[in-house]
Amino acid sequence: MNIRTILLAGGVALLIAAPLALSDGLVNAAISMLIAALFACAYNLLCGHAGMLSFGHSAYFGVGAFATIHAMNALGGAGLLPTPWMPLAGAAGGLLAGLVAGWFSTQRTGAYFAMITLAIAELLHAIAPQLKGVFGGEAGISSMRMPAWGLTFGSTVEVYYLTLAWVLASLALLYLLTRTPLGRLALGLRENSHRLRFLGYDVHRISVLIFALSGMFSGIAGGLQVLSNESANYVMFDTSLSAAVVLNTYIGGVHAFLGPALGAALVTFFGYAVSDLTQSWLLYQGALFVLVIMFMPTGLAGLLELAGRFMKQHGGRAVAPGAGLYLLAGLSFAAAVVFLTELLQRLFSQDYRNLARATDAWPWPAVELFGGAWRPTDVLTWLVPAALTALGWGCWRAASAAIGRLRETAADASGPQAGTLAERRLT
Repeated sequence: MNIRTILLAGGVALLIAAPLALSDGLVNAAISMLIAALFACAYNLLCGHAGMLSFGHSAYFGVGAFATIHAMNALGGAGLLPTPWMPLAGAAGGLLAGLVAGWFSTQRTGAYFAMITLAIAELLHAIAPQLKGVFGGEAGISSMRMPAWGLTFGSTVEVYYLTLAWVLASLALLYLLTRTPLGRLALGLRENSHRLRFLGYDVHRISVLIFALSGMFSGIAGGLQVLSNESANYVMFDTSLSAAVVLNTYIGGVHAFLGPALGAALVTFFGYAVSDLTQSWLLYQGALFVLVIMFMPTGLAGLLELAGRFMKQHGGRAVAPGAGLYLLAGLSFAAAVVFLTELLQRLFSQDYRNLARATDAWPWPAVELFGGAWRPTDVLTWLVPAALTALGWGCWRAASAAIGRLRETAADASGPQAGTLAERRLT
């Protein structure tokens, strides 16, 4: 049993035991994280695995959500489709919408494909408020989870375990799909579609199938969202949801199967934990995305994999000082950015201007931030982020030097061995 299998089993066990230690609010957050993880992995089947960048994947999430809520109202969570099976309606809706939209979208590639997917999502978002019989208008459509299989589904914990079961099953099916001939052909689409066409494959048909399957699993995620919220609104078609899944997927890493799930879970929890603390949390989210694209194109999963390989090669004890310095550098840079962002956000806010007019400290009253009062005219106010930035830069240089010495040591150690092998081959 390798380390990845052990980590995967440990992660599943942790997810199963999580509700026992979390409050109802955190369990709700965990449900949102699971749904976002499934949606990101479904999107990655199309984007990362097949190389087709979609800007409108909220369409299939929303169609799956409305298909599920209509099934809940029509069938009452009983009969052939009890409440635990309701996401199948979302899967059917997402699959059908993916087949139709995929047939049109995959007629083009690259930026044209991305624009067509964006246009389809925008079209649904525009017409949904007008079709009140289907989408419920501004108020949306509501329903209730009905009891089934001896469970009431009235508690957050029961909904969590239902969501967890669907997410784990869907992720397993997605993984198996990537190992099938169709999954291998999807990789061919990403790497060289012209070669596939030259070998005799119907590239358009393969593209439509991958698009539809991605839509199907996105529909399951939408159905789970409805089961959690017991309502659906046309806002689910908004392009912000499409942008969020792109952001989550690339932050996690498109070339690792569970990378998008990792990115989606972390970003969703970040929004849950930070959105009540600051108005600038979307700015931090965007900055994280830019940093990942610029400096970690393989995402967080790629960074973890690189760190694991480095530790395996050099040993944890040798890598620990450099890793600790990198961590300290990251925390220092983050603290400087947060301090400056929050300070400037308050300085340029309407509340601050009103405070300045109402006090005698015009035009620069002190700003209450992180338990202290910071006056913009004081030098200390601006020395704090400068010092944090300098500390971060120093730690970064020291960490880079430490890692560089490890690489030089490894190169010196392998050099004589390589030379001996070469001499043996020559002799």
